[in-house]
Amino acid sequence: MHIHILGVCGTFMGGLAVLAKEAGHTVTGCDANVYPPMSTQLEAQGIRLIEGYGTDQIGLQPDLYVIGNVVSRGNPLMEEILNRGLPYVSGPQWMGEHILRERWVLAVAGTHGKTTTSSMLAWLLEDAGYNPGFLIGGVPMNFGVSARLSGGGTPSPFFVIEADEYDTAFFDKRSKFVHYHAKTAILNNLEYDHADIFPDLAAIETQFHHLVRTVPGVGRIVANGREAALQRVLARGCWSEREWFGGDDDSAWRLATREDGSFDVIFNGDLQGTVVWSLTGEHNRMNALAAIAAARHVGVPPAQAIASLARFENVKRRMELRGTVNGIAVIDDFAHHPTAIATTIAGLRRKVGAARILAVLEPRSNTMKLGTMKEALPGSLAEADLVFGYGAAGGKDALGWNLGEALAPLGARARAFNDLPALVAAIAGAARPGDHVLVMSNGGFGGVHQKILDALAR
Repeated sequence: MHIHILGVCGTFMGGLAVLAKEAGHTVTGCDANVYPPMSTQLEAQGIRLIEGYGTDQIGLQPDLYVIGNVVSRGNPLMEEILNRGLPYVSGPQWMGEHILRERWVLAVAGTHGKTTTSSMLAWLLEDAGYNPGFLIGGVPMNFGVSARLSGGGTPSPFFVIEADEYDTAFFDKRSKFVHYHAKTAILNNLEYDHADIFPDLAAIETQFHHLVRTVPGVGRIVANGREAALQRVLARGCWSEREWFGGDDDSAWRLATREDGSFDVIFNGDLQGTVVWSLTGEHNRMNALAAIAAARHVGVPPAQAIASLARFENVKRRMELRGTVNGIAVIDDFAHHPTAIATTIAGLRRKVGAARILAVLEPRSNTMKLGTMKEALPGSLAEADLVFGYGAAGGKDALGWNLGEALAPLGARARAFNDLPALVAAIAGAARPGDHVLVMSNGGFGGVHQKILDALAR
């Protein structure tokens, strides 16, 4: 089958392209902006990429058009597809029908931690010899790729997927994850997010319950016992096995943190072992607990999973050290929701103690640009010593609210900038040996990490 992918350079659709090619399909694709690293990764797989959405791409005559959710009505190529009555399908639906069908799908859903938990889970299965396939919204350092069909040799029946609650396509407003038909589902947490498509938390809870409805009776739901929203979701109805993790004594899976950051894993009151690793933060311990529980559903003993986590290398852009100059460390992290910002800073604070943390934030997600979470920003940044905010990434990414005013409760500790060179100069001027510069954004942030390192070197 020849598929032509609209919006191919997004993380999910780019991963889908790689999987389709690996499965033997002919794959071409287009996007508004075709640029590295995704473009080079796809071209290395022999996938032809076209810049823009010109109607002349109809001449490729694919068997099927696969549509990413970045595409909307008015897109010239999409309009031509509709006018001619050509066959098309959403990316998640194609994924469910052509890659995931007849596989044991382990889906990781939640507001936070999906990429890290999916990466942990894929690694636990890999280290146990299961050779899983996976599609993850980041690059797990243990694998070096974000997607693969299987681990080589005999095709694996197991597939780990990051299960996003964002909508499927302009013609399918259900969440992506309803297409995956998970047999093992992690519900990691649930908060209000995606203000551009969901009016309130209740609307997201409804989508999560749609996911619950798709898990078979022989399946298992691994849910965070600390989350009232998830308790409400499962109270609506649950037809599968259920294991709570991380809550009080009612949770099957619990953890006990030690002074050095390691933690004991307890299942039904029995100690399973102690995770000793380099990751920080309670959020990562909860991610690990969920991954251990899900891996057990497919037969990985908890003791084996606990040992494997000691060799887990995290994910690119999750507390990734980008460089150190003159004793000043520059760290990259994907945090962009106030809860994720707070937990990321708290984890770093535990690691560095009294050393200064200079938090650098670009609020560029759709939710943040709408200003829905701006009141929560000062509290989420409270543990940082200095805060540098970037309030205008240019053009369509510019904020519709004043970042300086939002950060005002932090007083002289916080400054907001609309000019990237000025931001870099201010950070370099304030930093001193022993500091940790923590850059948080869900985008490229104009290459600010290297710009800061260069400025520090000068």
